[in-house]
Amino acid sequence: MGYFILILFWLGWHIGIYLMLKKAGVDTVKAIIPIYNTWEIVKLCGISKTWFWIQLIPIAGQFVTLWISIIFVMHFKRVNLLNHFLTVFFPFIYLPYLGLSQNEKWHGEAALQHYHKSASREWIDAAVFAVVAATLIRTFVFEAYVIPTESMEKTLLVNDFLFVDKVTYGARIPQTPISFPFVHNTLPMAPTTPSYLKWIQLDYKRLPSIRNIQRNDVVVFNFPAGDTIINLPEFGSKIPYYDVLRSPEYNNNREKLQSDYPILVHPMDKTDNYIKRCVGIPGDMIEVKNSDLWVNGKPAFVAPFAQTEYLVQTNGTAIPEEYIQDTIGINMNEATADFQPVEGSPNTFKINMTQHAALSLQKLPQILKVTKFEDTMIGNTFPNDVSHFQWSVDHFGPLYIPKKGDVITLNDSTIQIYGRLITNYEHHNLEQKGDQYYIDGKKTTTYQIQLNYYWMMGDNRHRSQDSRYWGFVPETHVVGRAAMIWFSYNKSIRWNRLFSAIK
Repeated sequence: MGYFILILFWLGWHIGIYLMLKKAGVDTVKAIIPIYNTWEIVKLCGISKTWFWIQLIPIAGQFVTLWISIIFVMHFKRVNLLNHFLTVFFPFIYLPYLGLSQNEKWHGEAALQHYHKSASREWIDAAVFAVVAATLIRTFVFEAYVIPTESMEKTLLVNDFLFVDKVTYGARIPQTPISFPFVHNTLPMAPTTPSYLKWIQLDYKRLPSIRNIQRNDVVVFNFPAGDTIINLPEFGSKIPYYDVLRSPEYNNNREKLQSDYPILVHPMDKTDNYIKRCVGIPGDMIEVKNSDLWVNGKPAFVAPFAQTEYLVQTNGTAIPEEYIQDTIGINMNEATADFQPVEGSPNTFKINMTQHAALSLQKLPQILKVTKFEDTMIGNTFPNDVSHFQWSVDHFGPLYIPKKGDVITLNDSTIQIYGRLITNYEHHNLEQKGDQYYIDGKKTTTYQIQLNYYWMMGDNRHRSQDSRYWGFVPETHVVGRAAMIWFSYNKSIRWNRLFSAIK
């Protein structure tokens, strides 16, 4: 449904703009070419051509396009607030109407000459309305998002620009409604300065959903362990606060860490946005065995372009560089950790690649063996309790994902897994005195879960900071469903990825 809405907006807007430009006397070819057609609007309406180039800036530029659309509609003598509203929220109906109706005419600059407000005032009103309307769309309908890391490769690539559908799972009411428009949690020119005010904070509420999150959906969510960060560019979510706190240097000494670094506590909806595949839904049992994921005792879905590391042993003959580039997808002319010799093992390489590439590689005559690499390092995964859980990223679980209404028994091991749920996500006071537990001051042996939780993992399994490291994602942190790639580039535009659905 959300994907359909995005297509409807995009297609309807372009059809309407094409028809309106034809009325204004613009050549058919110029009127029909996406992006270039806004160049024609800018020229027709006397808008500074600088704004055309600003609208090409990913994410923020979309809102400039809305403003340009409103100015264009005003030159059809449609200048009041209702016309602005229809342009922004129903362009797939209103713009084609203006283009097709015999009663609607292109008036050019004459459209504003006899209007009681000055042209400059109308431009300001249009700009303000565009900002407000775009903010509402960004909050409740869809939001643009860019892939910053390789954790989902090759399903999603760095510099894929996505539309995140907020309708399907139900849009959240903002917890922090007072913030700088069109940015997330920091100001554009000051990456350590919050973009929001904490004066007003609302309780968690979500609009009605079309459906719940389904297993294997690609989901954008607020990073749960990002509620507290070391507020320096080299830290943030790259090196989480809790990882540093647990390090031997600090050994959970918060006071020492706070004296050494600037600390920032984000509201829930202002922690960094992450994107992963939801591999476990409430009530599932997940386990990673020999680097393979299992859900409810069965092998989990493997995305067609999911990557993991393999150990590849050769007979000493080199793998052709063209094969590495074209079949495995690794550019050996660039510094990369995706193709590395294994120290102490002659003719053996650790290669990060898809299952399809590994099967193809096995067929080469110089390849003796291809096996999945298994990371056996213990102690760096959730719940960071080696006394009870001897887990690594490739040998993890079994672990139960709690659902709303579950009752858990409190003991030394369950408190390590579910303690953060009780305190950070469900906002209760939890104390342990000896072998007894107190929640909000009351002695208890059990706790009833109040929210649904999810398990998120990246498709690029050995390049992903995911739930294996920091645990469950509560429903409160879910932003929306990754629906469509609308733009993508790496040195040049990746044309084959434009307007493709995310699966």
